[in-house]
Amino acid sequence: MASRIRLEDRECPLSTTVQHVGEWWTLLLLHDAFDGYTRFDQFQESLGISSSMLTTRLKTLVADGLLERRPYQANPVRHEYVLTELGHSLRPVIVALASWGNSRLAPAERSMILVDADTGEEVEPVVVDAATGRRLDDSSAYVFAAGPAASDAMRHRYATSPGAPTEGE
Repeated sequence: MASRIRLEDRECPLSTTVQHVGEWWTLLLLHDAFDGYTRFDQFQESLGISSSMLTTRLKTLVADGLLERRPYQANPVRHEYVLTELGHSLRPVIVALASWGNSRLAPAERSMILVDADTGEEVEPVVVDAATGRRLDDSSAYVFAAGPAASDAMRHRYATSPGAPTEGE
């Protein structure tokens, strides 16, 4: 019987990311945090999540460094959950996921859209290469390649990719 590879043992950045945000409640909690929710009761009311599940997810997000738990009331002690810099860095990912979901719907079927905060005009987010500005949605133009810290297995996986380093690099 083949042994199972634990998610945390994989070197792939997708595996690492999924380990932190792959549970769907996590994405919804982060979305609410981006909308300004900070308190337990706000998250619970918005999501309709059980208090035990919410407690577990919030503890994980704090442990993973995506949220910070801060007291906002002394007697009784109450805490709020505020996005950290690392948590804020996930906003483009959440926006891209929502945009992908909306792209599968007719405009009249969309319950949430992204708009320019100044004009109110709907915007269509895209993922681009920061250096060139080229869109990354063309799967033939961009491929994964082994990075500097890649294991032998990862280097072997991507040895035949067009971006693979040649001998001596």
